[in-house]
Amino acid sequence: MTRKEWLEEVEELMSMYCTGCFLKQHHKKEKGKRYAHKFCITNCTVGSKIREYGDKLEKH
Repeated sequence: MTRKEWLEEVEELMSMYCTGCFLKQHHKKEKGKRYAHKFCITNCTVGSKIREYGDKLEKH
């Protein structure tokens, strides 16, 4: 895949799953923005997929 395709894939994932995510909103409200972001990156399956794409983008 090209860099542009990776970025489009990430954008699609974020718009499909991350926008309006109940868990992110809940964690942000209960424990703060920093915790919510860390949760998304480390525990969420969509976040881990986005991180995987990010790693691939770094290598290109």
